[in-house]
Order: sequence, then C-alpha cells, then structure tokens
Amino acid sequence: MRDDKVIIFDTTLRDGEQAAGAAMTLDEKLEIAKQLERLKVDVIEAGFAASSPGDFLAVSTIAKEIRTPTIASLSHASLPAVDRAAEALKEARNPRIHVFLSSSDIHIMHQLRKSREEVMDMAVAAVARAKTYYDDIEFSPMDATRTEPEYLYTLLEAAIDAGATTVNIPDTVGYIIPEEFGRLLVNIQENVPNISKAIISVHCHNDLGLSVSNSLTAVKYGARQIEGCINGLGERAGNASLEEVIMGLVTREDFFNINLGIDTSQLYRTSRLVSDVTGFSVQPNKAIVGQNAFRHASGIHQDGVLKDRSTYEIMSPESVGVPSSTLVLGKLSGRAGLRSRLEELGYDLNQDDLNKAFEDFKNLADKKREITDRDLEALISDRRRVDVELYKLEHVQVSCGDHEIPTATVRLTNPEGVTLTDAATGTGPVDAVYVAINRILGVPNTLKEFSIGSITEGTDSIGDVTIRIESNGRIYTGRGSSTDIMVASAKAYLNALNKLMSIEGTPSE
Repeated sequence: MRDDKVIIFDTTLRDGEQAAGAAMTLDEKLEIAKQLERLKVDVIEAGFAASSPGDFLAVSTIAKEIRTPTIASLSHASLPAVDRAAEALKEARNPRIHVFLSSSDIHIMHQLRKSREEVMDMAVAAVARAKTYYDDIEFSPMDATRTEPEYLYTLLEAAIDAGATTVNIPDTVGYIIPEEFGRLLVNIQENVPNISKAIISVHCHNDLGLSVSNSLTAVKYGARQIEGCINGLGERAGNASLEEVIMGLVTREDFFNINLGIDTSQLYRTSRLVSDVTGFSVQPNKAIVGQNAFRHASGIHQDGVLKDRSTYEIMSPESVGVPSSTLVLGKLSGRAGLRSRLEELGYDLNQDDLNKAFEDFKNLADKKREITDRDLEALISDRRRVDVELYKLEHVQVSCGDHEIPTATVRLTNPEGVTLTDAATGTGPVDAVYVAINRILGVPNTLKEFSIGSITEGTDSIGDVTIRIESNGRIYTGRGSSTDIMVASAKAYLNALNKLMSIEGTPSE
C-alpha cells in the first residue's frame, strides 16, 4: 500500500495536550481542528475517547464537525476502550480507531507485568474488535524502537492479519538515532511478510532532539505516514514538529521525491493559534514559524537578500504564511486598512468581529504611535479569549509604591450582567489584584506559574501575561494582553478562572 504520497497525521489535540499545562477546552480544540482542516492535514487524532468524558466529547464533536480529514481516536488494546472509541467516532465521515499497546520488554515487564504472548493476544483481539466497526485501523506497538526485533516483526504481522491497515513504529521515548531508524524500517519491510498490506507510520519523540531528523529519515526508508504536533508539542520534550517535517519534505522534494496535500501557507497561522490557545510561546529562532525565521541582521546577509532573496532564504516567507511586508498602522487608519492587514495575516473576520477588533485597535492606537503585526495578533488573541468568558473584567485600579501597601480594586460582571466589586491588599500589586478577584469569585486554586513577556518593542509595548493555575489536579492556562501590565495580569488570571469554571462549574453550582 506504499506509494509516493506521505500522509500527515496531526496529534496536537491528543499527544500535544499531554504537554504539562497544555489542557484545552472543547471550543479551543474545535477551533484548532478547523484550522488543521484548512492546513489540509490528512488525519486529526482528536483525542483518547476512553480516557475521560471530556475527551469523549471532544472526539465526538470534532468527528461531527470536521468533514475532510480522517478523524482518529486513540484506544487502549482493551475491548471496552475500543468500543468507546467507536462510539465517539460514529458521526465521522472518515473514522479511524488507533489501537496501542506496549511492546518492549521494559514496558511489558515493569508496566504491564504480562508475558509477550498475553500482549500479542491483547493486540490481536483489540485490532479485530476495532475492525468490526471500521475499515481504517491503526496499530501502534508502544516503545517499538526498544522492542526486540523478532518480537516486533511477529506482533506487526499479527496486527495486520487482524485487520490493521496502518502500523505505526513509535519512538516513544525519543531513543533511536536516524541511521538506526532507517535500518529498523528496512528490516521491518524485509521480515514482516504481509507488510505490503499496511501503511508504515512513525511517531517520533524529541527527547534527544532528533524527532524531525528521525521522521525525515523514516520517509526516505519507506514510511508513508508521519505523526507529530504543531510547534513540536507533546509529552516531555515533545513530538516531531509537523511544520518542520512538512517544510523539510517540501523544500527538499528533489531528495525525497514524494507528494504532500498540505497547504503550507497555513502553517504560520496554525502555529500562532496553537501557541495562543496553549500558552506555549514559539521560540524566536524556531525553524519555519519563529519570529526570526525570515529576519536578517548581518549586513552581508541583508545585501544578499536585497539582491536575490534565494541567497539566504531556502523558502519564501509567503510559502508558510508569513507576511513579507509590514503595513504601518496608527490612529488615523480606518476599517478598510485594518481589514486588509488582518486578511494578509490570515484572519477572516465577519463584520461584527471586525467592528469589535477596530474598537480595540483604536483604543490601542491612542497609546502607541505605530501598530505592528504582533500587536494585531495580540488584539485578536485577546478578543478570542472572550469566547470562554463567564466573568468579564470591567475595571482594575492599583495603588502601590515603595512606601505604600499595594492595594487593588477590581470590578467584574457576572454571567447575568451584575456588577461585582471588591478591594484587597497584597504582597505586591499583582498579588493584590489576584486577592481581590479571589474575594469576588471564591474559586479555590493554586497559582503554579506566572510569566510576563513583551509582544512588541519599545516602552509602549503590549505586555503579554501567561499564568497557570491548578485545581483538582488539572492545570488551566490563562493569557492576557494590554499596554498596562496590571490589566494584562488581571485578564490572564480571569481567563484561567473562566476556563476552570467552564469545566468544573461556577461557585454557585
């Protein structure tokens, strides 16, 4: 079943969410899924249906709403888990059940505490059960790269005989080296008699920083499905960064000689959305989508780029959705100019949303002489966070100084439109703001992380605050942006609390 088409399997919503602090609401997952559909990924792993009611709802909602890509649900190699995955996928146009089970002796002995034979029987039974529901079945022997080869060959053969149409070779702990991975894939193709009946997939983790290299090597040695996450999100050090894998295959088409169905112009937009939703910033020097990916500082480089961009750019910024020019916007700009620039940045707003964005834009323009692209991204991101808003921030007033006790007054509006006001002191101005909010809402939580970043340059920069709070063992991420860092801090905390309450209920519930 191998050909020159490489299938892109996105697991941002499943494995990506396993990154500590990357929990997403249902609405956020659906928004990302819609963007992945625009990106034209082939498969979206929407979640692990049997793991929680929330994941089941996410899988079932995405299966219903997203029509073009294949929608997959991960499943333990157990019959109840398979049944649960099948139920969640019942409205999918193109459903896939993805069965996984540990295969290395390390996992079998220390985690599963079963024999190889028992594991084999579990895998075959689960794949066979999945096949009674749908034709498209994937099987993953977890920790495959540390599995004894002869056992791996036998396990893959049995899974294919049971109905698996894709067999995944996960480098679960990011252990293997590219040269080793290439040899393993060759050996699998030579020693699994029925391997031609299945597509070979790889799922590489980044513990040694080799996930993208291993993924690209795998394509050269016969893999025709690559699994990964946008921005390299995922468990521990993350998964293979899909935007890097994709552009590696596209840019070096001469070397790989394969086809992709990806709309690469959506990569930057997808990366920014995932970053905004999860609160995980994209490092400036990250390949493809980093802030500095297409910026040239050296005089020699600048001279070369001015004469011919190909001297120092192996891909155009436009090819990944990065605008090549900057439109200077300010307080004299109108809606038409704002709409034009937002469209260039990949935002398609209806009239109502444009009007709201324009209002925010004018308020910011009164505080800054020039509005940059990053400013606009921050405005849209801040407006998006209103979608999970139960309580709205109306007013923040802070008094502090080296001879004063920090005091904050906060005014919120509840879901019924009732105004709630309180004041409090704290060890610092941000602490005072948070204490005041806590006095109003009374939602128990623990602040786990607080960070401040500057979105743009200069003393009038928009400050971006990211916080993470914990409640009942779950982490909620909140973000807020403003030219006033106290306001940004209040927005971030309230954003996290609104997410918490949308999932766990409001204090009155």
